[in-house]
Amino acid sequence: MSGELIYAFRVMRLPLLDAGGVTIGRIDDLVAIPGRPAQRGAPAVAPRIVGFVATSQRRRIFVSANRIGKLDSDGVHLRSWDVDLNPFKARPGEVLIGAELIDRRIGSETVSDIGLRKVVEERTTTWQIEQVRLSRRTGLGRRTTHRLVDAIEVPQLFDQPTEMEAEAARLRDFHPAEVAAVVRNLPDAQRRQLAEAMDDERLADVLEELPEEEQVRIVEGLDRERLVGVFDEMEYDDLADLLGEMTKVQQEAMLDVMDDEDEAVVRRLLSYEEGTAGGMMTPEVIILGPTATVAEALAQIRNPDWVASIATQVFVTQPPFKSPTGKFLGMVHMQQLLREPPSMELRQLVSDDPTVTPDTSDRGVTELLARYDMLAVAVCDAAGRLLGAVTIDDVVDRMLGTDWRKRRVATRSTAGR
Repeated sequence: MSGELIYAFRVMRLPLLDAGGVTIGRIDDLVAIPGRPAQRGAPAVAPRIVGFVATSQRRRIFVSANRIGKLDSDGVHLRSWDVDLNPFKARPGEVLIGAELIDRRIGSETVSDIGLRKVVEERTTTWQIEQVRLSRRTGLGRRTTHRLVDAIEVPQLFDQPTEMEAEAARLRDFHPAEVAAVVRNLPDAQRRQLAEAMDDERLADVLEELPEEEQVRIVEGLDRERLVGVFDEMEYDDLADLLGEMTKVQQEAMLDVMDDEDEAVVRRLLSYEEGTAGGMMTPEVIILGPTATVAEALAQIRNPDWVASIATQVFVTQPPFKSPTGKFLGMVHMQQLLREPPSMELRQLVSDDPTVTPDTSDRGVTELLARYDMLAVAVCDAAGRLLGAVTIDDVVDRMLGTDWRKRRVATRSTAGR
């Protein structure tokens, strides 16, 4: 089902509205990906909008087209109340309508606007680039003339990306686990090309969803500068799992690209035996001191960089507040934080949840989490210092076995045919 034609220039500067109609930002630009000509019996694919660039809370952010419920003269309406405030970064194969296409010269004419048409197919909604408005000055003192052409008549409007750059752009809104399914079905050469087309953060997310041996095959083909960027985006425990699949020579080569602090953390994680709490834990958790307030704790929990299993509790310790910390005092759970006044100090709220040592077996950790209905358990050394935590998702990974990602990817791939 298709809607009426709307113009990009009118969309830019519209307010960004949450599901309740409250203004939470302003649309600055539209992000498009090129289409694809008909080939090998497959129909042509029109260029389309994959998202919007907006300014919200003084940040320039990306809003996926899939999250838009309605676009009208009142504004761009989100389907929900929440918004991802991570800064916008253009990816290979993507084009900004306002910054790159409007005012672009095509022969003797200039692009003055882009016509979009809403297309609804099953459960997905897209805005296809259907027409281009071209302007031309006909002479001194003469009026500017305009004409509308179909987008397919001006293929030079888009710099054609490589096949894998276009694929990376197409997969932008997919969950990393779904992208991993695509990666595993590609030959090695195309895997490397797709990895090159992703930014560091996206590639790190996808690597974490692949079996470790598959991760090794990809990172072996990255140069030193790219490794630094990708490793900076990966979780320490996932990095340790990746390096654990390598030979000693390969491990040392990978550790050599890290800074001293990251290298020390990963080496410590590699020193723990497989099948123990130390081998499963992550050292990156929310750690605050006993005099920190509920308001400070909630501010940390709201940080979108924390995964859900970490953001459900705050670990309270004596200084220093980086693993290994000072003496571990206990945890404060998010639900309790929501019930207390913002000025209350955490030392008044710490619970006496049980802890484990690094050599506790993975089965022991699993039973403890189940017995006490915990989403994470603190891992402490003999001196009572916090080393990290094992989260419920780490335990589920271990319970499913070493090849579960292969089985899951195979299932998704089959379902998607």
